[in-house]
Amino acid sequence: MFSSLMPKYHPYLTPAKWSAKPKITQILNIAAELSRSKHWIDKNDPHEIKNCLNRAFELIDLTIADCKWSNGLKELLRFRELLADFYIRADKDFDYFQKLFRVWLNFDAQSALVKI
Repeated sequence: MFSSLMPKYHPYLTPAKWSAKPKITQILNIAAELSRSKHWIDKNDPHEIKNCLNRAFELIDLTIADCKWSNGLKELLRFRELLADFYIRADKDFDYFQKLFRVWLNFDAQSALVKI
């Protein structure tokens, strides 16, 4: 579905390279983009918020295309849907984003321990 799309924001990253990474690495790479988004939400910079979220969406789409996530595909798609809803909202509710970020980190027991 998404694997034929070549990354725009991470041009060095191919679906094969992304799939070779363990789940925890994928989760934490996406979390890094979400963390950058959080920073710009706090600074109220809509342009930078969208840039960070676009990079996160690109990585999420690569993750969705990764067959090792087939058991969690429904949850990944639902998370993407909630993040997309946040993306199009005019008001960038910091508390709501914090909850989304926490949900993302809870995809793995190790990443759930990360403080945000």
